[in-house]
Amino acid sequence: MSEKSKVYFTKTITPESLVKIYEALGVNLKGKVGVKISTGEPGGHNYLKPELIKDLVNKLNGTIVECCTAYAGRRMDVKDHLEAVKEHGFTEIAEVDIMDSEGDFEIPVNGKHLDVDIVGTHLKNYDSILNLAHFKGHAMGGFGGVIKNQSIGVASTAGKTYIHTAGVTKNASELWGKLPKQEDFLESMAEAAKAVSDYMEGNILYIDVMNNLSVDCDCDSNPEDPCMEDIGILASTDPVAVDQACIDLIWSSQDKGRDHFIARVERQNGRHILPYAEQIGLGSTNYELISID
Repeated sequence: MSEKSKVYFTKTITPESLVKIYEALGVNLKGKVGVKISTGEPGGHNYLKPELIKDLVNKLNGTIVECCTAYAGRRMDVKDHLEAVKEHGFTEIAEVDIMDSEGDFEIPVNGKHLDVDIVGTHLKNYDSILNLAHFKGHAMGGFGGVIKNQSIGVASTAGKTYIHTAGVTKNASELWGKLPKQEDFLESMAEAAKAVSDYMEGNILYIDVMNNLSVDCDCDSNPEDPCMEDIGILASTDPVAVDQACIDLIWSSQDKGRDHFIARVERQNGRHILPYAEQIGLGSTNYELISID
């Protein structure tokens, strides 16, 4: 059996504990650091708040990075997206870069569904990435953690379309008419995340924050209220392990809202992404959970 990946865990969700769990990884992100978060669709309110992430972003001298969406809304247009980011308070804590604001480029994918991943040109400007995800449910993926944040989250509008259609089209206007089998979509997300990892030569660290546990994504402008109590923060050098650990904490929870969350994941066969991501070499589902409390 392969060596277990280390996943660090704290029940405390504060700016200080976020810095502490990053330090527990024992790896310093070097050079110009992009901090990939979801800045949240206007109207939504469950995204990671600036006051929570500020200390860690500043510790890294990081730039908050995002890309435009593939669905109609204020984050599909660069100018409107930046205005929404400002309204949510992120420009007050750090520089914000919409990575596809000046176009996109293709990075190779040796996948079953994708031959390329299409990402913002500004990804070329970063030496390392902190993948800082808000773990939550998702209407299409079942759940969203660091794998989603690195695949759909780093892709440009064309790239998001390509992932969602499992390599059928890059034209966002065709997106909803060309949705594939659910498993093909999930596998395409994993393939895109692996492509970004390969492009960055592994210079990525992964954090999942398990707060505001709604069954709806931060891309939803009218999300359902959280159905579970906050669980904590998890961090790893392995994206598959940290998302798997989050899922396992949901499944083992005694929270009365867990069944509702699980139903969302199961409806979309969301867990399928984890063994497939392991199969293609993105990480391991075999992990050791290490408390830092």
